Amino acid sequence: MTGTAGLEALWRELRPGQTVFLPGTTGESLALAEALRADPGRAEGLHFLGMQVPGMNETLDYAGLADGTSFTTFMLPGCMKASFAAGRVDLVPRTYWGAARQMAATPCDVALAHVSPPDAAGRCSLGLASDFTPLVWERAARKVLLVNPQMPALPGACSLPADAADLVITLDGPVVATAPSAVAPDADALAARVAALIPDGAALQTGIGGAPGALWRHLTGHRNLRLYSGMANDWVLDLLDAGALATEGHVAGIAYGSASFYERLARTDLVHFAPVPETHGLPALAAVSALHSVNSALEVDLFGQVNVEWQGTALASGVGGGPDFMRGAMASDGGRSIIALPATARRGTVSRVVARLDRPTVGIARSDVDTVVTEHGVADLRERGLDARAEAMIAIAAPEFRDGLAEEWRALRTSFG
Repeated sequence: MTGTAGLEALWRELRPGQTVFLPGTTGESLALAEALRADPGRAEGLHFLGMQVPGMNETLDYAGLADGTSFTTFMLPGCMKASFAAGRVDLVPRTYWGAARQMAATPCDVALAHVSPPDAAGRCSLGLASDFTPLVWERAARKVLLVNPQMPALPGACSLPADAADLVITLDGPVVATAPSAVAPDADALAARVAALIPDGAALQTGIGGAPGALWRHLTGHRNLRLYSGMANDWVLDLLDAGALATEGHVAGIAYGSASFYERLARTDLVHFAPVPETHGLPALAAVSALHSVNSALEVDLFGQVNVEWQGTALASGVGGGPDFMRGAMASDGGRSIIALPATARRGTVSRVVARLDRPTVGIARSDVDTVVTEHGVADLRERGLDARAEAMIAIAAPEFRDGLAEEWRALRTSFG
């Protein structure tokens, strides 16, 4: 069914009190979002479940559509902050792997899947996002395929049989995409320092933005690199063209990039796209040789604790997948976990290396932190005690803040007893 008839059939599936799995990340259906925006009463009383990612899923505040509508998510996009403040969003502090396990175990009345049209064998590709949908699909009471002719059928993606769905409708619309962003000079300098820590033959994971996003331009001279990450971005093809990638062994959960990137991915089986337990699960990551994870942070303190969630007193996000990869990299044979962040914020007026985090929560524990990099140097915290850690962190802070940090550490150290 297509158009109005298809939407009417979908609305008949949805009733107040139901738990509805709604694909997020690049699996979000923008056409469905627009249909709900135009007719928000259809969401009345529904409880949505999904992974909505800041910066990626900012199209619609689903929890704010109608009375009694709510959303359980594991990260917090900016568009949902008003509903979070109003108590309509349940933000669960679990990593990606933890979120996957919770979603797989949660009874679901209706599971939506955003897919490409069926192939000759009657299977619909999950296209850009193989991350969470396969985990929920099998156990859902009702299964609905949202077929989008614009969803690329990536050869390496998971797929679902069309004949297993209770309802199949066509919702034509654009997919979630982003153009490669410009790289700031400070992020580029930081990325160059991180690149020097990556050996040939490494399996590599990076987060979004900043130094992780700029890293790839400094790896074109490397050889036999493998992608093992939550997402594949445009840079994958840049490294492929430069001869930096291995011929096989590339794994990701989603593709997130430009339209041209998607078009080229659809013509190759370079990347195997897999559900979260394979991309973020500790058993899977620990088995990957030489896994190097590179993630950003808002602050790191002298103990090695990391703030990834709080901007001042405002909750900016959720825990995300960084901790999964950090633990996996530390468990990997020859692996390394790297936190990369600029030494300062607010045009150099605030140090991002602090004596002690004073935020409400700590996103990443000191026991999970391996290596911290700023543009001023590398702090290898492995096997270092408290005093040696503090000394290493002070050494990579901006020079104008080092004396103050050293004085704060002396005061803290005295208080330990």
